[in-house]
Amino acid sequence: MNSGLKPRKQRDQRETPSPRARRKQFIVALVIGAVVGLVIAALTQFWLWLPAGLAMGLATGAIMKPPAE
Repeated sequence: MNSGLKPRKQRDQRETPSPRARRKQFIVALVIGAVVGLVIAALTQFWLWLPAGLAMGLATGAIMKPPAE
């Protein structure tokens, strides 16, 4: 009975993103976080939303799927 899954070693080699893709992923996430932080800070007139937006961007970058190369 074959479940159709590849051995773990083959899956890990194929699915590991390159360092360039990871760097691009975090840069995109930081830009998105900065934009969100700036918008919320402008709406609420409270500047501490900017660091919160950057933190949200870093968290998003850590969990999102890397972009295709």
